[in-house]
Amino acid sequence: MFTFGKSRRMTSAVSGAVVTAIAAAVLPASVAQARPSVPARYTQQHLDWQRCGKDSPLECATMAVPRDWHDAGAGPDLTIAVSRHRASDPAKRRGVLMMAAGGPGGSGLQRPQWLAGGSAAIDAAYDVVSFDQRGVGNSTRAVCESDAEFADFTAGDFRDRSPAAVQRVVDRSRAFVEHCKSRSGDLLPYLTTEQTVRDMDLFRSLLGEKKISYYGASYATMVGAYYATLFPQRVERAVLDSNIAFDGSWESFTTGQPMSFQRRFEQDFLPWLAQYDGVYHYGRTAAEAKATWERRRSALSAHPVKAGDTVIGPNQLDNGTLQAIYSAGKGFRPLAGALAALDHWDTADAQEKTLAAQVFGSYSGPGFFAEYFSVTCNDTRWDRNMDHWIERSAKDTVDLPLVGARELAFSAVCAAWPASKAPRVKVTGAGLPTTLMVNSVHDPATYYEAAVRAHRALRGSRLVTVTGDGDHGQFETGNACVDGIVTAYLVGGTAPERDLTCAAKPLPVPEGASPAAK
Repeated sequence: MFTFGKSRRMTSAVSGAVVTAIAAAVLPASVAQARPSVPARYTQQHLDWQRCGKDSPLECATMAVPRDWHDAGAGPDLTIAVSRHRASDPAKRRGVLMMAAGGPGGSGLQRPQWLAGGSAAIDAAYDVVSFDQRGVGNSTRAVCESDAEFADFTAGDFRDRSPAAVQRVVDRSRAFVEHCKSRSGDLLPYLTTEQTVRDMDLFRSLLGEKKISYYGASYATMVGAYYATLFPQRVERAVLDSNIAFDGSWESFTTGQPMSFQRRFEQDFLPWLAQYDGVYHYGRTAAEAKATWERRRSALSAHPVKAGDTVIGPNQLDNGTLQAIYSAGKGFRPLAGALAALDHWDTADAQEKTLAAQVFGSYSGPGFFAEYFSVTCNDTRWDRNMDHWIERSAKDTVDLPLVGARELAFSAVCAAWPASKAPRVKVTGAGLPTTLMVNSVHDPATYYEAAVRAHRALRGSRLVTVTGDGDHGQFETGNACVDGIVTAYLVGGTAPERDLTCAAKPLPVPEGASPAAK
């Protein structure tokens, strides 16, 4: 999880001319509600920038936004925490590059430091700015459950399909919803992507910018696509990295993830693990490694193990595995080491047990999921027929178990979520400059098939396909081909004339390892 410095409250005023700028946003016909009007008390704010922390290169501020952009005078204001990394070369500065966080549920406040720090050209050319989305972090937060309550949500074995176990999962998901309603009820309906992008446009105007460029990865691709749809005249350049299927519904997108996580696990991680059987002793073929993993999972179902304060059971094995395979470079070796430790737990040393606790005990917490479920359940409609979800999840638990096993728990939350009035935003690309999209072919979370659909929906976009790779998030992760294309576009304005491909970067090699014979 990200950490961030303290943000400060805003004080005085800027020109009221931005009232017209925000109110003039062109809504597509698919957004049924009238164009929101913006009271001057929002548009005449001043961003009181202060250092985010003693040694931080970032500046932070806060801004007030309407609870509901479609009825800005109703209800108390929300606070949005924002951050800025100033361009390092004023002579080369070309504008503002805005970012948003993934998830939904991630914090965006520290991200400008990462993006600017990874590229000297971007650092020189842009003030890189970001924010904590409404509902998250230093902004007005949603509250659903305590750590202990959410630990109960993820406890047990989601593969258990006995009637009692299935009912427990459904009851536990409904309890999560009731906790959200009782602790954040008045806020919940307004935690949507469409409301967030209106916060972004207020931020743009308070920065004094007529246009922004944008970089977003994962869920932030949907944020960027929605912003570009509602405010196409405000967008100069946009990069969408590892793409949500923003052409459809959250339900249709998330029900595709059991396939993509299983594919990444079986076709990328397990063959890599088998290649280094001499290090990890998990099997000399992918099939042998999978069998060892399944035996370990069964053993943990019967007898969970404890590493410090972390109890590692079958769901924790799943959670740690699915999180690690987001990135081969960052995740494969720690996951393999933790799996090897579990396989000789009685003789594992303190360092190995600490690694296992880190890998299998670091699942996102209740703060993340308060926002995650708010957005995914609010943005688009969900099937509320629990018989449908019980039947579908039973099949996915058998066929695609890594993520399919938890499908019932997640879908049952949205099936019980309060009905949402969020307007549907249809992404078309109308009025936009060329948008650059990037996706790997085996991305587990934002799978390639969905990215292709999003690419087709966003007319005029260009898709960079990273072949032989499954990492989630491609820019500034060591792929020189991707970095060159994205930087040339953002800094020099050079958009590809057609879709392109980049080869994968090399997979990690354990220290001192020699691959097993195939």
